[in-house]
Amino acid sequence: MSTTTKDAPTKNRRRPARGGSGPETTDEQNAERGFQASEKLTDSLQAVLVDLIELSIQGKQAHWNVVGKNFRDTHLQLDEIIDAAREFSDEIAERMRALHALPDGRSDTIAETTTLPEFPQGEVDTAEVIDLITERLDATVGTVRDVHDDVDDEDPTSADILHGVLERLEQLSWMVSAENRVARKS
Repeated sequence: MSTTTKDAPTKNRRRPARGGSGPETTDEQNAERGFQASEKLTDSLQAVLVDLIELSIQGKQAHWNVVGKNFRDTHLQLDEIIDAAREFSDEIAERMRALHALPDGRSDTIAETTTLPEFPQGEVDTAEVIDLITERLDATVGTVRDVHDDVDDEDPTSADILHGVLERLEQLSWMVSAENRVARKS
């Protein structure tokens, strides 16, 4: 997990954050007990969190700018993806906190660390949106699969959460991609 100090420059024009304890821990955090995530587990869950947040943001961008045939169906399908990505990102972040890890969902962190390619600006045809969103769903699934075994080795409970993420995102990928498929002739 990438941490920055209060003095670290950002890549954008925003002012640095004020307040908070940054990467340091508070007395309350120092008093926490129980299973604590290793740095590797934290990094793995953070990678999933970042891609889920980015998936929801890109899903919204697509939702607002999709045009063309089957607009309404695509528009509604995007809502399903956005809702799933938001629910899963919250579940992952809360699991990280339960393991005394600090999730980082700041926009700079998301932009700097996501594995998802940038979504195009402007109106996008429904057929292209289907392909673009399928690619992003599959990339997010790839991140989950990449970290799964290491997560399972350290914390099977977190791996169970990842199973739910995989099951739903793979289902959504299949359903969305079917929009552009042509039936095979037997």
